[in-house]
Amino acid sequence: MYQPPHFREDRVDVQHALIRAHSLGLIITAGPGGLQANHIPFLIDAGASERGTLRAHLARANPQLRELAAVNECLVVFQGPQLYISPSLYATKRETGKVVPTWNYITVQAWGRPRVMDDAAWIRRQIEDLTQHKEASNSAPWQVADAPEPFVEMQIKAIVGVEIEIARIEGKWKVSQNRPPADQASVIEGLRGTSAEADVMASQVEARSKRP
Repeated sequence: MYQPPHFREDRVDVQHALIRAHSLGLIITAGPGGLQANHIPFLIDAGASERGTLRAHLARANPQLRELAAVNECLVVFQGPQLYISPSLYATKRETGKVVPTWNYITVQAWGRPRVMDDAAWIRRQIEDLTQHKEASNSAPWQVADAPEPFVEMQIKAIVGVEIEIARIEGKWKVSQNRPPADQASVIEGLRGTSAEADVMASQVEARSKRP
């Protein structure tokens, strides 16, 4: 990933927090069947290895499963907040006019060797942990045990797990750090209150503008 120094985010805890908040990852393989990619929800187990271990499951019928069993490395991409930034938001536009559009975004990319986990107990733990993670904020959280056991067993037979010990992980927070303080302030002011996505990006720009 192209990484200008001012956009780098090397803190593993921050990278993991992004994965937890935006857990639908794009898993990419380049195996015997060529390039393949699928969107799959992931869990991150921070304590399972030095950089963390990703856990997920996919349909047994998914052809990428064969690729995951064959390759030595795969890439998983997690996309955080993203937003188009108009030049009209910059204070510099009013001063010199020397500005261009850009796109602010946050992303984490993780590489590692996938392990196919075709074990019913592992898969049950995976779906229970994933469900608990995503249902935690609900007032009446759904649990896997709420479904009839024969139905759950049938569903488990139709999916296969994958576990990826992260060998390399990179984070990129491109949120106007390359702009002068006046432009950062005008971006925050221009975005705030215009939409939910813009509010999120304004908060990210503000937080990064305060970092030394």
